Amino acid sequence: MSAPAPQSSAPPVDGAALLSEVEAFHRRFNVFPSDEAFTAVTLWDAHAHLLDAFESTPRIAFLSPEPGSGKTRALEIIQTLVPRPMITTDVSPAALFRSVSDTEARPVILLDEIDTVFGPRAGGNEDLRGLINAGHRRSGVVYRCVGDGSSQVVQPFPVYAALATAGLGDLPDTILTRSVVVRMRRRAPNERVESFRERIHVAEGNALRDRLAGWADTVRDRVAGAWPEMPDGITDRPADVWEPLIAVADAAGGDWPARARAACLALVAAATAGDKASVGIRLLADLRDAFGDAERLLSADLVDRLTALDDAPWADLDGKPLTPRSLARMLGDYVTADNQPIRSRNIKTGPRTVSKGYYAADLADAWLRYCPPRPVDSATAATTATTQVSDPAPVADTLPVAATEPAPVTG
Repeated sequence: MSAPAPQSSAPPVDGAALLSEVEAFHRRFNVFPSDEAFTAVTLWDAHAHLLDAFESTPRIAFLSPEPGSGKTRALEIIQTLVPRPMITTDVSPAALFRSVSDTEARPVILLDEIDTVFGPRAGGNEDLRGLINAGHRRSGVVYRCVGDGSSQVVQPFPVYAALATAGLGDLPDTILTRSVVVRMRRRAPNERVESFRERIHVAEGNALRDRLAGWADTVRDRVAGAWPEMPDGITDRPADVWEPLIAVADAAGGDWPARARAACLALVAAATAGDKASVGIRLLADLRDAFGDAERLLSADLVDRLTALDDAPWADLDGKPLTPRSLARMLGDYVTADNQPIRSRNIKTGPRTVSKGYYAADLADAWLRYCPPRPVDSATAATTATTQVSDPAPVADTLPVAATEPAPVTG
């Protein structure tokens, strides 16, 4: 009878405690805009050690409106914590895809000053943009002709790789939607960090990196087969972005699963609220806030509320303010729960006065489909809106004048 296999005497690695140490290392040198950002960056560091366990890898983007906001320092700290980092401010598409196509030594790309690549003064760089987008998926490849003269053949290059970026302004929408976005700010006088010294602190970060790699080996099989439960309202592209990070959090345990899901909701909502790609989605979100708990509002009152928002575009749309007519035109692209275009309806504001306005019930389906989830403490309002879809208020209902403004607006 053969002797039993020797058991390892090494204690199991406490994944939650290790992630907390990684987070603490970031907090020594980085000032991120929120606790949720620290959670996301820490999980991103760990996910880079488990890349082949996932179907996709989220990009992480440190963006700011002004220089001196700590973006480069964020990449420098990440560089100490991830496997085979390749930090650069200038890379050609050819150099990048040849680097990441070596699956045995695939680097983690840390691309600084990305505004010089995709900013308003840069060229289109469509090849690089396509490569970054394709590398989000494990199945991603780019095709290039290889050979001389007439003997060239088309060859696929795998380009799946983890990528973190930093730059001024924004990124192309196709990259932003594949990214966890961290909006960096200059440090306030009361926000203090340690001075980063390569001779001392790189070794400290590398020690954490090696421990992360060891822990990753112990959970790789479990993470590879995981389908983490996503927070309510997180689907499609945001789910693709956050699924690997939440899987890492679930594997670590402790308070990280709850923290990861809270960070997901907060950062997805923040990214959607700041999304410049769709004025229509911004309009729907602002309308939802303008309605509050109201069942119906006059078009003129809605326009007044929207144009009064300080940080919204409605007071100056291509040089003109939003009007009831332009509001109707923009909402006409969306439909109600029964698949009819959203249109203004007659609302009685008095015995002989009828004005045009909108019902929350007509907008509720578009709010549910396009707007970011409401905060948890607003769940009752969301439930009310959902109920109104199946039980719309009749057109003939009279709108009390006091529910909108002191004087009814006609037309």
